[in-house]
Amino acid sequence: MKKQIRLNGFTQNSVAPHSPGLWRHPEDQGQRHGDLDYWIELAQLLEKGKFDAIFLADVIGIYDVYGNSYQTAVEHAVQVPLHDTLLQISAMAAVTKHLSFAPTYSATYTQPYKLAREFSTLDHLTKGRIAWNIVTSYLKSEAINLGLDKQIEHNTRYERADEYMDVVYKLWEYSWEDDAIVANKETGVYADPNKVHPINHKGEFFSVPGVHLVDPSPQRTPVLFQAGASARGRDFAGKHAEAVFTTIANNVEELKTFVTDIRDRAEKYGRNREDIKIFPAIVPIVGATEAEAQAKYEELTSYLSYEGTSALLSGHTGVDFSQYDPDQYVENVITDASHGFLQKYTVASTSKRWTVREAVLHHGLGIGATKIIGTPEQIADELEVLATEGDADGFNIIQAASPATFKDFIEHVVPVLQARGIYRTEYEASTLRENLFGKGKVHLPENHPARKLSL
Repeated sequence: MKKQIRLNGFTQNSVAPHSPGLWRHPEDQGQRHGDLDYWIELAQLLEKGKFDAIFLADVIGIYDVYGNSYQTAVEHAVQVPLHDTLLQISAMAAVTKHLSFAPTYSATYTQPYKLAREFSTLDHLTKGRIAWNIVTSYLKSEAINLGLDKQIEHNTRYERADEYMDVVYKLWEYSWEDDAIVANKETGVYADPNKVHPINHKGEFFSVPGVHLVDPSPQRTPVLFQAGASARGRDFAGKHAEAVFTTIANNVEELKTFVTDIRDRAEKYGRNREDIKIFPAIVPIVGATEAEAQAKYEELTSYLSYEGTSALLSGHTGVDFSQYDPDQYVENVITDASHGFLQKYTVASTSKRWTVREAVLHHGLGIGATKIIGTPEQIADELEVLATEGDADGFNIIQAASPATFKDFIEHVVPVLQARGIYRTEYEASTLRENLFGKGKVHLPENHPARKLSL
């Protein structure tokens, strides 16, 4: 059987989340992101395309590194206005049966007891269609506005996140036994208190003594996504993640190197190499002919905001690019922001050196994701190469114009992938973990670190 490609739709609850300026494109509907109908239509579109999930990116701060000011971000709608990432999910779940939802939530700025409750609730409401994209947050503005004096140092954030995962695992996996709810109307006993346990967690960063507020959801632990690119982030992914999202690779060889490294780290923690699905980001630009696709790409890039993208890239990397000449090369520096985005244009790139101008222009359409421009057959060819030679398991499709990018891909590329036998024509199961790993695999496998804890 040919290797099967998985797909997620990547977006955010904002105007033009990953392509600053594209809100001005005549086909873009990002300004509707505050309208529930927008999300309902988007969910139905992605389910029509047999996507695994809609991946919802998020930050809880503003991009104010560029020029030491928030004004450029506000002026160019650089992930602001930015609405909550969870609140539209129930509505999308109500109009779909198989599409899943992977919201981003910070392990740095959300208490684990609260997060565990929210994700268990969503997993119940969606009948097992929830994932969590685990982030440790890279914006200083997040830290300041949430009551800290300064941003927590990069590696410390990951050390804290490791303990955070122990807390939520204990709540999800161990607090309630499977048969705790008896719902005996004759005796009046709803749940057996002897089968509901306090987790009594007391560690370096967290003290959580109590029982989980929510009974076991279909998946218990949501599917775990992660996108760390630094050495510490990759180690965290190797230990915890079931799916990894990346924008770091510039070509097939770099992708293969990244995938191999993640799978090696998984083995270090006693997991199997196939326990982690790798989803590189791509921006597909589809045309009936190669020339038409190239013309569409040039039209899309004409709407990009250079200043807006500079603000976005500055926030992603922690480097104020307003202080650089556009023709300077991007230099590798150590910041407490996202190491992956900076590495992409410096040490991670074996194929070229990037000037500031080149990095900004590349970053502008889909946060630096690989652009695949061509006919449906050409795009399918490239995806096959990335899957077979680069060892990708699937792709996070990033929009240039919303939802036009998704529509073009689903209408024109998905049928080609299906005809080649490398993409599903029907969903395999109802829960997300089963759709990713196989029918019957509803819960975390026994070799996952979460299953090796105890109370």
